[in-house]
Amino acid sequence: MEKQNQADVEDRVATIEAVGTGILRYGVVFLLLVIGALKFAEFEAKAIQPLVANSPFMGWLYSILSVQGVSNLIGCTEIATAILIALRRFSPMASAIGSAIAVGIFSATLSFLFTTPGGLSPQGPAFGFLVKDIVLLGAAVYTAGEALRAARVRTATTTPSLSGLAKPAPHAAS
Repeated sequence: MEKQNQADVEDRVATIEAVGTGILRYGVVFLLLVIGALKFAEFEAKAIQPLVANSPFMGWLYSILSVQGVSNLIGCTEIATAILIALRRFSPMASAIGSAIAVGIFSATLSFLFTTPGGLSPQGPAFGFLVKDIVLLGAAVYTAGEALRAARVRTATTTPSLSGLAKPAPHAAS
């Protein structure tokens, strides 16, 4: 009876963990889709312009694209990333790649705290907007690891093994 109760507890814990992982993954997907879609709006393009312009990693984009063009590019990247992450059930490797891209996205936006004048000030307009990306960065790192583990398991179970095949017969000496 003790083993049955322990197995039930383990099953419940695994279920809670799976539900939490799903909420984490698809929460990131939802946010990337919404935030990415907003990048096509003029007000959002203007709102992110001071952040992007002060970034040594992204500011150069304004020399080749308009304010709206840069925002559209970022939006397309965020939406494509969301789609890749959402593919976890069908392609864990695609999801892992999407999560890795999301790590880059959230790292870049967190860098705005340091490159935007007043970015680290809690009274600054960008602080609350950017600081939440610490949690999103953690979610992206976690989902990347989980998807990579799933991809490895899937590859191991679908790749045929040569270990069960018979060894070739030795050649007879002439």
